[in-house]
Amino acid sequence: MDLISWQFLGGDLLSPISTIMLIVVAGFTSMISAAFGAGGGLMLLVIMASMLPMSVVIPVHGLVQLGSNANRFLFTFKHIDGAMFVYFSLGGVIGALVASTIVTSIPLELMKIVVAAFVLYLLWGVTPKLRETSKLWRVLAGLWTTFISMFVGASGPLVGSCLYVNNYNKLKFTATFSSCMTVQHTLKAILYGAVGFAFWQWLPLVMLMILSGALGTWLGLKLLHRISSDKFKKIFRLVLTVLSLQLAWQGIMAFSI
Repeated sequence: MDLISWQFLGGDLLSPISTIMLIVVAGFTSMISAAFGAGGGLMLLVIMASMLPMSVVIPVHGLVQLGSNANRFLFTFKHIDGAMFVYFSLGGVIGALVASTIVTSIPLELMKIVVAAFVLYLLWGVTPKLRETSKLWRVLAGLWTTFISMFVGASGPLVGSCLYVNNYNKLKFTATFSSCMTVQHTLKAILYGAVGFAFWQWLPLVMLMILSGALGTWLGLKLLHRISSDKFKKIFRLVLTVLSLQLAWQGIMAFSI
């Protein structure tokens, strides 16, 4: 493939090797999310952030994750918690509207630390006093996580920790998580499009990453069926804990420089 073709995929910011790597990694991280509930999106964000500026990473990552989660949502649709989806979406719209007023003014590093602390609290701390099945809790979960998503890119651990307290079985968790993330990334695409991000320049690469992600989702769901519910919950909790600690460390190190 000639240089012009590579520039069509990644502009002037990606080499051929980096482009291929991102396409492969998109499939692998989708498999991780499908098999263990969450975590792939944050892994992909960290890798993309090492190759591209954050001003490009967050919107492009959001489009790729929109495709990945929509695929997973379609594969597991019949297991979704409909009430959670509706109230989470309502809160998500409110959160996106609030974020649109301050999208360029919040420090990314601070938000990383806040997200990590909140996830760790939900995983290991005291269960929130609001009943996890209440309408208010579900709306607030959508509002808070969508607002945060606009600034940190990968809110999967945050959304996952909010759903974790519902004690879903593994298929219901995967379906509900994917539906909520699909809504969230759709809102993100709308917001960044409204503020002027040129998505069309990145669409060829995004489409290839989504196709790779669809294959990864299929493989991950095959693996999911082979994992017991108890083992799934333990692995999911461990993955989220490690990723949250990594996110907090990134934020702390950025402040210390």
